[in-house]
Amino acid sequence: MAFITNHILSAVIFAPLAGFLILLFLDRGQERAIKVLTLIVMTLDLALAGWLFLNFNATNLNYQFTERYMWIPNWEIHYQLGVDGISLLLVGLTALLGPVVVLSGWGSIKDRLKEYHAFMLLLQTGMMGTFLALDLILFYVFWEMTLVPMYFLIGVWGGPRRIYAAVKFFLFTMAGSVLMLIAIIFLYVHVSGSFDLVVVSNTLATSPLRLDLQIMLFAAFALAFAVKIPMFPLHTWLPDAHVEAPTAGSVILAGVLLKMGTYGMIRFAIPLFPDAVIKAVPYMSGLAIAGIIYGALVSLVQEDVKKLVAYSSVSHMGFVVLGLFALNVTAMQGALIQMVNHGLSTGALFLLVGIIYERAHTRQISEFGGLGKIMPLYAAFFMVVALSSAGLPGLNGFVGEFLILVGTFNSANPHSRLYAMLAGTGVILAAAYLLYMYQRVFFGPVKKEENLKLKDMNAREIVYLGLILVFIVWIGVYPGTFLAKSEPAITNLVQQFQAHRYETLPKVPEPQTQAGETK
Repeated sequence: MAFITNHILSAVIFAPLAGFLILLFLDRGQERAIKVLTLIVMTLDLALAGWLFLNFNATNLNYQFTERYMWIPNWEIHYQLGVDGISLLLVGLTALLGPVVVLSGWGSIKDRLKEYHAFMLLLQTGMMGTFLALDLILFYVFWEMTLVPMYFLIGVWGGPRRIYAAVKFFLFTMAGSVLMLIAIIFLYVHVSGSFDLVVVSNTLATSPLRLDLQIMLFAAFALAFAVKIPMFPLHTWLPDAHVEAPTAGSVILAGVLLKMGTYGMIRFAIPLFPDAVIKAVPYMSGLAIAGIIYGALVSLVQEDVKKLVAYSSVSHMGFVVLGLFALNVTAMQGALIQMVNHGLSTGALFLLVGIIYERAHTRQISEFGGLGKIMPLYAAFFMVVALSSAGLPGLNGFVGEFLILVGTFNSANPHSRLYAMLAGTGVILAAAYLLYMYQRVFFGPVKKEENLKLKDMNAREIVYLGLILVFIVWIGVYPGTFLAKSEPAITNLVQQFQAHRYETLPKVPEPQTQAGETK
């Protein structure tokens, strides 16, 4: 038991990698063994993450279950891991989606099955490592590690324009990452002499950098994260990647990879460079608002269901960025839970689109109609997920968006009430494009005779979508289970930021008497 406690984070990260290595020794003809092994490994990873969630002490503000070993002595690079209330929820989301995406591909992936599952396991390791690394170089290694398997998942098992989409995804993300690496090296050479996140944070807190340096370093980190989120106008790679990726690739991309960008904002960019963040608030908030409205309007006119869901991600991630840069506990709590909500709701939408595409071999809205009578169970699942994405009270999407809007409205930042009101239009537009799409697909006359032969959801599809629906309802009805884990960490982050803001305000001299004594 002590071994598990001391190495639980390594187990969460490297259990999928161990499965990957075992998979290499299986013959590619053993398709059932490959599928079952991958599902067992992903389920084990989910169990480990569940143990971590249950044993996490939210009142302890330090990183927990830490591991630290020297990796590269000459450069003071450590294998250093830790988890707090912020990373805990994202680790849980990643672990939950693992077995879901494996099950979703059982019916559709037939070509190069061994390689497909190997890349899924490798990708899981990279994503887990990104959320748990506390050494900046180790973080960067895991961050870049996710590019390779996702590149191949899109490029090999994607749609007709898969090579274009894969290359575009890789180049956009790599370009931003190089700037982040330069900033990390600058911090090591000129600031802390260490890649340890805690050491870097403490050094910058006691000896803040000049504002111009903070702005440059913040820009380098924020640009890398903005590409990954992706923020408007750096979002152009996302619709292509989503549309061309296989269903599991789209789920992982929307569910986890985009959250790596917002996680980077809250873990690195915001706490390390507070003066630059204050200057950047109007720009980041403005771009977030632009993304919310632009993504929603473009979704409204889409004829491809998958492209509609892809553009909706741009809109929903704009809410997350807006909440992060409101810089208060309510909005940042909302942003964090909205990261989880988006992963669940949008991931489920991509799964549902994949189900109908496997049967009808089309995603065009104009070719459907009347599916509610033909596939009633599928229509019911789709309605619940669509309403959760639209922010219906009682489902998960409402919790995150409500906290973000309330926190933004009450923020001390300039024009915060205007930001909240403009962002509110995104909620209205989300209901419009989702319900309009639902009406055309599930009601009215059947557009194609062959659609009458479509089969409703099978047991496997009910299981993996039912698992997501449990958490969609759970968060919507009782979000305290998850908010309680993250609130102390978010509160501590905001308090440190506000304390720094107070200390850096210009000091007003106190009035004095004629004798020179302070009144």
